[in-house]
Amino acid sequence: MSAGLAGVTAPAASAAAPLRVQILMFDGVEEQDFVAPVEVLGLAGKLTGGAVVTSPVAAGRPGPVKCTYGTVVEVPRSWSPGEADVLVVPGGGYTDRNGPGVHRLNADQGFLRRLAASRALPVGICTGTMVLSAAGLTKGRNATTHHGAKADLAAQGAKVIDARVVDDGDLITGGGITAGLEVSLWARGALSGREGRSAGRSGAGVRAARHCLAGLARAGPQVRRTV
Repeated sequence: MSAGLAGVTAPAASAAAPLRVQILMFDGVEEQDFVAPVEVLGLAGKLTGGAVVTSPVAAGRPGPVKCTYGTVVEVPRSWSPGEADVLVVPGGGYTDRNGPGVHRLNADQGFLRRLAASRALPVGICTGTMVLSAAGLTKGRNATTHHGAKADLAAQGAKVIDARVVDDGDLITGGGITAGLEVSLWARGALSGREGRSAGRSGAGVRAARHCLAGLARAGPQVRRTV
């Protein structure tokens, strides 16, 4: 743990002031990338009496989202940057540059500007890390992604780490399709509500979110903490 995080005391998350986790949904999203966070962090909310609230949000307009393998998910509302403490960005469709998936998100400059300005703590899963990269959030940072996108991630300025989960303080990324489960288990420290909610990606707010999301150092040897 970095010296900047030591000794930070944050208000405990509660049903009255929950940790707000949003999971970004878009056409072409990989099912396994978002299902694991929904399951693990949804259970966190249940076991803490509502201290963690997990919501799917649409990258564009609310409505049905068609996933990589044809699953259709009804997403009731759009992403609002000011309403999230943690934003989970799944991947999907990276090998098809002209089809639905992360490339369409990355082509939306308005979306990328909002993502870059968001004060939520970003969590990239698989090629979802490439969306964070397109917004400039991984440049000069330790990060990981699907093995097929690592060269692109490095070319865009990230310091690519070969690990399933890379925890770089105010940036958490996971490599590979099934890494959604490992990232979510790493983030499961929010279950206890011990450490509070984020007020932003800088200063005391992000330190609070870091404490909230770093509670499971026992997640396994594939987690690399780089702060």
